[in-house]
Parts: sequence; C-alpha cells; structure tokens
Amino acid sequence: MKVRTVKLKETHNSNGVSSFCSILWDLKAQHLVTASASDSSISIHDLSQPSKPPKILRHHKDGVTALALSPNSTCLASGSIDHSVKLYRFPGGEFQTNITRFTLPIRALAFNKSGSMLAAAGDDEGIKLINTIDGSIARVLKGHKGPVTGLAFDPISEYLASVDSMGTVIFWELSSGKILHTLKGVAPDLDSETSVLNMLSWSPDGDILAVPGLKNDVVMYDRDTAEKLFTLRGDHGQSICFLTWSPNGKYIATSGLDRQVLIWDVDRREDIDRQKFDDKVCCMAWKPNNNALAVIDDMGKYGMLEPAVPLSMKSPTDGAPNLHAKNSNGLLLFDEDEQELSVSGSLSDASEGSLGESEPVSRKRLKKQSILEDEDIDNGDQVASPPKIESRKRAHSHKECLEDNIKGFSGISSARPKMQEAFQPGSTAVQVGKRRFLCYNMLGSITTTENEGYSHIEVDFHDTGRGPRVPSMTDYFGFTMASLNESGSVFANPCKGEKNMSTLMYRPFGSWANNSEWSMRFEAEEVKAVALGTGWVAAITSLNFLRIFTEGGLQKHVLSLNGPVVTASGFKDELAVVTHASDCLPSNDQMLEFRVFNISNGVQPHSGRLPLSPGSCLTWFGFSEEGQLSCYDSKGVLRVYTNQYGGSWIPLFSASKEKKSEENYWVVGLNASKLFCIICKHPDSFPQVMPKPVLTLLDLSFPLASSDLGAMDLENEFILSNLHLSQIQKKIDEMVVAGLDTTSLDDEAFNVEAALDRCILRLIAACCNGDKLVRAVELVKLLSLEKSVKGAIKLVSALKLPILAERFNSILEERLLKETMGAPAISNSTSGAAFKNIEAHALPMTTRNRASEPVNPLPQSKLSSPPITKQEKLQEGIKIGQKIESNKTSLPPPKLPSPASNQEKSEEKSRVREKPEPSKTVAVGNKTEGIDQLPFNRPTNPFAKTSSNQEKGSLLDSIKKMKKVESGGKK
Repeated sequence: MKVRTVKLKETHNSNGVSSFCSILWDLKAQHLVTASASDSSISIHDLSQPSKPPKILRHHKDGVTALALSPNSTCLASGSIDHSVKLYRFPGGEFQTNITRFTLPIRALAFNKSGSMLAAAGDDEGIKLINTIDGSIARVLKGHKGPVTGLAFDPISEYLASVDSMGTVIFWELSSGKILHTLKGVAPDLDSETSVLNMLSWSPDGDILAVPGLKNDVVMYDRDTAEKLFTLRGDHGQSICFLTWSPNGKYIATSGLDRQVLIWDVDRREDIDRQKFDDKVCCMAWKPNNNALAVIDDMGKYGMLEPAVPLSMKSPTDGAPNLHAKNSNGLLLFDEDEQELSVSGSLSDASEGSLGESEPVSRKRLKKQSILEDEDIDNGDQVASPPKIESRKRAHSHKECLEDNIKGFSGISSARPKMQEAFQPGSTAVQVGKRRFLCYNMLGSITTTENEGYSHIEVDFHDTGRGPRVPSMTDYFGFTMASLNESGSVFANPCKGEKNMSTLMYRPFGSWANNSEWSMRFEAEEVKAVALGTGWVAAITSLNFLRIFTEGGLQKHVLSLNGPVVTASGFKDELAVVTHASDCLPSNDQMLEFRVFNISNGVQPHSGRLPLSPGSCLTWFGFSEEGQLSCYDSKGVLRVYTNQYGGSWIPLFSASKEKKSEENYWVVGLNASKLFCIICKHPDSFPQVMPKPVLTLLDLSFPLASSDLGAMDLENEFILSNLHLSQIQKKIDEMVVAGLDTTSLDDEAFNVEAALDRCILRLIAACCNGDKLVRAVELVKLLSLEKSVKGAIKLVSALKLPILAERFNSILEERLLKETMGAPAISNSTSGAAFKNIEAHALPMTTRNRASEPVNPLPQSKLSSPPITKQEKLQEGIKIGQKIESNKTSLPPPKLPSPASNQEKSEEKSRVREKPEPSKTVAVGNKTEGIDQLPFNRPTNPFAKTSSNQEKGSLLDSIKKMKKVESGGKK
C-alpha cells in the first residue's frame, strides 16, 4: 500500500501541549469548522475562498472540547471546559444563546436528525437532552459512572448511544429515557488520555453501532439487541481513538493512538488504505459530496486526505442518503423523522425468507451474524463471509422497497407519528437574542429576553388605564411559560440544576400583605402548563398531576389526569385542560380530550374529545370574552363549545376562506362576533415583540355550503345570532338559579332577538326574489315579534305574491288565536329561533293539548281562504273595537315592525309589573272576537324572570272590558 504525504496546516496553537481537537463539515461542503481544547476560539474556514482567513468565534472563556452542527447546517453548537454550551448561527457565526450549563467540562455534543434536540454530556456523568426550539431540558439521562465522551443519535431518532472514558456503552430509548442495554468495558479505558476521547458512530442506515474495541479493532453491534455482529481487525498497533462512517455506509475511517488512519471496506471487512501522521489524529470528517476526508491532530493542525478511497473503488458518496433538511431555520418545534419504518424487528423483516419458521426475525438476523463472526474469528482473514454480507445488503434493499409499499401502517412503524408537545397559549418560540412572548392574551402580555445568563421579564397591559403598573422582574430561574389575568401572573420553568427541580411562582398585582408572592419547587417533576382564574392557580406536570393552589399559595387539590397534558386555560371559576387521549393515528391525527373543572364548586361540568382538522395539531386554546371554551388548530379552523345537542363543538371560523396565501393567523382571543388575531407574513407563524404587534379583528363565520339562495352572509348572521341568543340564555339560567338580577342580560337578549328578526325578514325577501317560497314560509315561522310577521305580510304583498301573503296571514291568525285562548306563563328558556307558540314573547304560551279550556281552532279551509274573506273578519273586529272606544277604552293601534325603542322596552317592563286578572276568553261561534282591534305592543323580554300571570295583563284586560261592554248592551 503506497504511503502518501498529507500536508497539515496549523489552525489552533496548542503551545506544544497535546489536546483534543474537533473538525466537521457543513452540509454543502463549503465550510470546515475546527476547535481545540487548548484554544477558547472556534474557526470557520470558507473553502470557497482559501486565501481568506477563517472567521474566529471568541465566546468561550476556556478551551472548546466539542462541536456539533445541525443537520441542515444552520445552527452550530459548542461545548467547553468552561462548563457552557453555546449556540451560533451558521455560517455567519452570530452568537445566539447559552443554551445550558454543566457543573464540569463538556466532552460531547450531538444533534438529532431534525435538529430539534441537542444532546450534551461531559465530566459530570449526566446527559442532557435539550429542546433547541425553546432551550428547555427535555430529559436528563443518568447511568454512566465516568465522564461521558461520545454521543450519537441513531438516524431514525429512536435511540441514543453513549460511551464514557471507562469504556461503557449505553443504549437509551429516547421516547422514555430508559436504558435499553448496557455494555460494560467494551471500549478502551482512555481515562488517562487527555488528547483523545472514546467515540462511537451509527451507520447511515441505523442498523449498526460501531464502537472501538479492546483489541485495537472496531466492534459492530446490532441496534435492537446490542449484541456483537462482527469486528474489523487490521493493522492498528494501538487502541482506536476515533471512527466515522462514510456518507454511503460502505466505508469507515479509524484513527489510533499509533498515529495511523485506516480506511475500511465494511462489506469485505478489510482495510483498503492507510496513512501515517506525525501526531495522533483525534478527529475526522468525511466530505459530504466528494471522495475526501478532513483530519485534525492533537496539536491543532488540520488537512485533507484526498482521495480517501482508492479511485478504483466505489466513491464514498455514491448511494448516500439525501441529507438535506426540510426546514431552513434549524430550530424545529416537532421532530420531523419522516415517518421512516424500522429496519429491524418489523414486518419487513419477515420478507427475508420466513419459510414457516416461528423464530423472531430479528433473532434470525442476529443468528446469521453470530455465525459470520465466529467464522471471522476462526478463519482470520478468510473471505468466506463477504457473500453473506452482500446477501444481507440485498435483503435490506428489499426491506426498503417493502417499506415504501407499507409506509403509514402503524403496526410496523418504529418512528410513530409524534404526539404534540405541551405548549402555553399565547406564547412564542425562543429566538436567540430577541425578546419573546411568554404570554399574550386579550388583557396584556408578558415578555422575556435573555441577558448574560439570566432573563428580564416585563408585564404590559393593552389598556394602560385599566391594568395596574407592574414593575419588571429579573428572572434567575429561566421561566419558559406564563399566564396572566387581572389579579396576577404565574410563571414556571422546566427541570433545571443538579437536583433536576422545576419551579412555579405566582406574583399578585396587588395585596394588603407586603410579601404576597410565593413559589413552589417540584423535584423530578416538571411543570408543563400553567393557568390562572379567580382566586386559584393551576399547574399541570410531567407526572400527569393537576395541582391547584389558592391565590395565597395554599395547596388545595392534586388530581390525576388521563394522559400527558397539551395545554390549559382558565376563566373565572373554570379551568380547561387538554390532554392526550391516546397515541396519534397512523394518519398523524392527534387524539386529544378536554376536561373543564369548576374550581369553586369542585365539579366537572364538561369533558370529551377535542376535535381537530385531519392531520393538524392544536395551536391555541382558551375562553372567549363571554366565557365560551374555544380552540384553534394548525389548519386554521376555530371551534367553540356549546350546549347544543348535549355539548358540541361548532366551527366558527376557517382561515382557508379568509387569509391570503402569504398570511398566517396567530390567535389572541375572541368575542361573540369577532376573532382577535395577529397577521404574520409567511413564513413567520408567530409575531415579534418589536415592533409592537397590531391586533386584527376578523368576522366569525360558519363554513357554510354555497347556497342556491345567494345569501350566505344573511344565513351566517342568522346562525350566529341564534348561537349568541342561546349563550345569553344559558347565562340567564345560571343567574336565575343563583338568585342574581338578570336585567342587563334581559335587555341584551331582547336586542339580539330584534336583530334576528330583521335578519329573517331580509332572508324572506331573498327567498321571494329567488322563488324559494317554501323556505320563506319556514322563515316566517321563526320570527319572534308579531310586528315582524306583519312586516313580512306587507313585504310579500308589495312583491305581489298573494298566495304567500295568504299563508303568512294564516300563520298570524293561528298565532293570535292561540294567544287569545290563554296559556300558562312562558318558561324562561328560549332559543330565539322560532315562535314556539309565543315562547319567545311576553304573551302567554299556548299549550296545544290544553284540557282546562276548550279551544276551537280555525278550520283549515278558513286558513287558506282568499284575502277578501279575511278582510271581512277584520271588519268584524273593528266593530267590536268601536264599542270599546265608546266606553272610553283607549287602545294603541298596531305598528309596523321596527327596532325596539327604549320607550317600547320600558312600556313592556311596566306591563310586566302590573298585577294580572284572571284570564277569560270570548268565543263567537268558531271565531274568536276582539282579536284584530287588540293592541300589538312589543312583547317584554322573553328572558325576564316573571310570574305566570304578569305577562297577560294588557290582552286580558281588554277582553274583560269587551265582555262588560257586551253585557251592558244586552241589559
């Protein structure tokens, strides 16, 4: 084998001291990044401009011992002897944040496949898993008994492998944080070596973990069973101190304490090239797009081994998987694992020749590899095993083909669709160096920004005249979530520090006591969501505990929830919590459920599944200004919970029908008719703190089908008004039960009902113009006010629709007849949607099957008689009215429908207060006299709490007087 000379160039001055150095490529092979444990700086070399000096990053106070670059090469992480882990933008090198700190020097860093998680470890033996989106610590893994020197996420992001200086390798399951396998003493003990570290590396397909062995070799372990598959043994005279796979997984490069670098053909299990160096090579990196290997020695000199693989052999980049990341920002909210199926232990393994054997497929593969290993040990350098390796590769290709056909089937997916992480409504993602929102709601906002290891928190109110002036706060806890209401604010942080503690803190805005602020600490339990209400504070933790505290800090309740929390929100006495009901569906649909707790009464009034659009996740959850529970998903659909049909979620807004393609809506809150949001320009999905966000009001609207009437706006207004009326009625019912005054709500309900009638009249006009006469008849029955019915008659008469006018007259006559017959007082319930036989009026409600007094309904033939016949009836009523007039009985004339005036409403309220007299009915033959001449005053508020007889005074008094007039005439 021909020995070449590789020129190395000094990039870090080691002052003659051997120290560990790092080197890595970016995704496009345009930059090299180097660092040294003897130098506090990091060098970024731009290879497109070789003459240009490297960019130097000087942010650490001591030597840099570890480097890691996110898969899409937009975020650089560095660890140091100064105990800190820092993040930078790449390739610019702008400092972003101190993402975490340890108590001892850092030795290893690694990003997962999507860049959403960073693993960090060092001399203090623990491994931190850090969410790069917000800097929170997702988990701390403890199991090593010595300094952790090597970390590697498997390409499927299912496992994490780690090795320490004592040679122990541990397989961790990321989803649970549990130790799957521990291999003690399988790697060299390099505790005495300061310039080299134990390393390990996954093959690009994730099947094999390569670890330096005890016999100057490389040992390959199975990803599922952690059992030895085979070894690579060659000409290394001392222990291997670094190894790395080629991009296509066909080759592996190793460096040893013997100052040699060997290139191995993994399939043939032999070294195909080697290179001698003057000093130990402590780190290497394959060029992503070419046949080259970058190396750096323990004296801080780096160079290029090119070509790394003999030109007569297959290139190390041929057949390499596409490493380009989907997202360009480097910091993701969710793990984008591409839903790849497992390459071991799944249904796809059954295709490798399961001819009736019942032995588990992963064991069969293990058995084959064990045989190969034995042959390798017994026969030395014999080449009997490579054909079987090739067979295994062919089987893997077949598995990949099969997986493409069965992708999406949950039973065989090792990387299941990821359940949504917990979030705080109204919070924004971490942006290094920038202020972000911990909370933004209809009342105000809480913002934070990091500054030299601590944070600065400010509380602001939208209406500075209403909210109290709250001084800013220095945050030494690193709070990542908050909630705000009129009384105070609550903060919480993830587990931090050596004791793995999470902190909850409440700050009231005003109190008679000097020290009313309080905090709680949770050991080995992390706060995931917080909420505030009237006199209570709630925190939901990683143990699925709902902890409820009083405003003064008394621990009042601890409840167990059914699953991991997603989010929570509070409004007055009610707390709403969303949790996972089960794992995600194969279609990536989140399975969520909600529960509403009434804290003051200790009851749970509502619970059930939380509906989401297919394939979406929950992005906002809370209450409207009126107290209606609401949610908004990532597909832009807003839903509100109502009591209709026993409790249902109704869609009140769809962003797909509103927004432009370059806009995203970030929801803040809503009221009965408007959605309050901040419009963000694509690709931003959340607002910046500065400049101050501008609230946009959008009209709520049902996702209605395209109607043949062409009046979608009117139909939408009709449904919204009905919904609003039902919500008001619910509040009135609750206040009546509580014995509270409902006057203000009565007025509001009356106004909504009048507006609803006006909407229905416009719909009737549209039906008449569109020749939808049956629909017009259905609509006139839904009018609440009798003046509105008369207005509808006048409308269709003007449109020259006599048949429709006749039907409207019939409906009016039938209604007047039932009113005249008298009935028990109306109930306090109404939907505002229909006559319900005067249910929505202050006039008595008629019960159809009334047994106490006989009712002679108008014959059907009378109802359909021509208008001239009705005119005769009206004349008869006028004569009776003239008799009443002669007896000095003044009755106001009927009026056309118009919005209820304040004077009319006050008249109705005064009539409600009048003392009633017994109800009497005058019947003449099959006709009821005294109808048309009777006043058609606007009815009182249908929601008023009244006695059964108070609402009949005006009509019944007139009937009594009529009887007296008639009896006096007979005498």
